[in-house]
Amino acid sequence: MLKRILDINAPIGQSLFLWGARQTGKSSYLKAYFPTSLYIDLLNTQLYLKYLQSPHLFREELLQQSAEKLSLPIIIDEIQKVPMLLDEVHWLIENKHCQFILCGSSARKLKSQSTNLLGGRAWIYHFYPLVYPEIPDFNLLKALQQGLLPKYYLQAPQFIGQALQGYIDAYLTDEIRNEGLVRNLASFSQFLTVSGLCSGDMINMSNIARDCHINRNTVQNYFQILIDTLLGYFIYPYHQKVKRDLIVSMPKFYLFDVGVANYLAARKVIELKGEVAGRSFEHYILMEIMAYKNINHYRFDITYWRTKTGLEVDFILGDAEIAIEVKINQQVHKQDLSGIIAFLEENPKSRGFVISQDQAARQISINKNDTITVLPWREFLSLLWDRKII
Repeated sequence: MLKRILDINAPIGQSLFLWGARQTGKSSYLKAYFPTSLYIDLLNTQLYLKYLQSPHLFREELLQQSAEKLSLPIIIDEIQKVPMLLDEVHWLIENKHCQFILCGSSARKLKSQSTNLLGGRAWIYHFYPLVYPEIPDFNLLKALQQGLLPKYYLQAPQFIGQALQGYIDAYLTDEIRNEGLVRNLASFSQFLTVSGLCSGDMINMSNIARDCHINRNTVQNYFQILIDTLLGYFIYPYHQKVKRDLIVSMPKFYLFDVGVANYLAARKVIELKGEVAGRSFEHYILMEIMAYKNINHYRFDITYWRTKTGLEVDFILGDAEIAIEVKINQQVHKQDLSGIIAFLEENPKSRGFVISQDQAARQISINKNDTITVLPWREFLSLLWDRKII
């Protein structure tokens, strides 16, 4: 088993939610780190039906457990399947001082039913696909081809297509149809393919609506479903200092895993060069930054910068503290960096980084006082997870 980097460092008695997309490894992690805890799996049909019909049975059965068992964190997996259990959890926290770890792949159903979300009594943790420090002998090409979901990163290459198709089918079946999140599964399936094609692009809702033959409000709702089920993220433009004609309203969308995005879009990364590899590399770096931020409970924004003339910086971290450009190039040249150079000229206090396949770190001078740091991708990721970037 790969050792996961998440550290659930909560005080004794503190309950928490653990949210993560399907098959990121949440259940395996909890079973490994809390092997003696009570574990209630709501994917078990018998348990699911029993508690769905009579949620009070959960409390009554739990109170029959020994004091020793009740002193340990009580794990409920797929909590979103039976929202009414949260009332019982609330009562047990308040009256019996029980500690819960509530695990799930979506809070959408809980929020849509105005469910008791414990009023701040449970801290929130996030779980992600594998990240760089978790993988010995990390293989970038393999990560871009197969993605970072544990089962699929470790899958034999000849089976990865079938495996990812199984993931998509299971998602549509379990998360969408069974939970009643959409009325028209066929249109959502078509939209899902489009979401792979536009992953990493600025999103024009009207164009996507036309391509999918649905209305704009439905497209917005479908994107929100992907976000609520932790399968995608919007990255918004940075525009706090406006000196140029900036694009300020259109977000970019990224699916949660580069392998899933490429499979949906029918894109294949054959080698670490070219447009498809570059697009996938940018996507992968964003997922590392996002996982780093949320696993460590940091609060900096992740945005992008683009002008209407086409100057662009892939990622801006914080209040322009860090500007990051991602290049698949074996060697980066100054003439390739007009976007980040323009951004740094307008934001002289920012630190500029270019992540590439360069063999060694170096500095590119852009004026008398400022430089851009070019980092090999392995070095950038090591510095990031060592908390030396932000």
